[in-house]
Order: sequence, then structure tokens, then C-alpha cells
Amino acid sequence: MKTRLITREGFNKLKAELDYLWREERPEVTKKVTWAASLGDRSENADYQYNKKRLREIDRRVRYLSKSIEELRIVDYSPQQDGRVFFGAWVEIENDEGDIKRFRIVGYDEIFGRKDYISIDSPMARALLKKESGDSVIVHTPAGEALWYINLIAYGEAGFSDS
Repeated sequence: MKTRLITREGFNKLKAELDYLWREERPEVTKKVTWAASLGDRSENADYQYNKKRLREIDRRVRYLSKSIEELRIVDYSPQQDGRVFFGAWVEIENDEGDIKRFRIVGYDEIFGRKDYISIDSPMARALLKKESGDSVIVHTPAGEALWYINLIAYGEAGFSDS
């Protein structure tokens, strides 16, 4: 089951996507469907079929976003989180081989299209929660156990600077 948490930035992006789909893209596609339908035989009309399919996709996404936005709980940064890993944290970890990973712990709806975000529900995020810089964690994954060390913890949209 997905944890229904989201960062303020993620929530704003979902609301912007919903607004765009509902106010801009859907009316435009609806016009195209109406125009294509007026041309006659719909069974061989590619414009009609494509735009009708696109309209169904938009409606499905709008329903999902509307429902999600109602259920999500926004988690804002609090200064009390500094120094420990909580929701919304940017974390840099390293293993014994010297592999370094940097990512942000966010809600499920925020991870798509971002390689530097992981879900709060992932084994890695669960293992890191409430840990401090310098701590080691054992992460239980389907591939087995892995030992990681926490190098840095930061909060804010910027994450880590590449210095």
C-alpha cells in the first residue's frame, strides 16, 4: 500500500498538471473530436479515433489526479528534522565499494520521471528513516542485504550542490 504523503513541491506539480489537463488540453482535444466527428464516417477517421482515445486518457488522468489530490497529505519541512533523515530529505549514502548515491525521499506520486527521487515506501527509504549523518544502515532488498553509510542529509528543493 502506498503511503499518501507528498512534498509541497510535488503537490503543486500535481495541481498544475490537473489544471493544465482540465483547462487547456481537454478543451482543445474536445474541439478536435467534434470537428473530426462532423466529417462523417468515424470508423475510418484517424483524427476522430486518435483524439477520442486521447480524450479517454486525459479523463482517466484527471480522475486519478483529482482523487489523489484529495487523499494526499502535504509534509512541509520543519527545522526539527535537521540532522536526521525524514520525509523530503536529500540523502547521500556510500557503501564499502565506494559507490555513492544521492536521492530525495518523497511520495509515490513524485518519483516518476526523476532518477534522483525514491519512494518513502522503498526498502532503502524505510531503512534510512530517523538515522543521522555517519550512521550505517542495513537495507533488506529482494537481492539481499546491503550495508550503506550516510554521508550527508539536506533539506530543501535544491538538494546537494555539486561542489
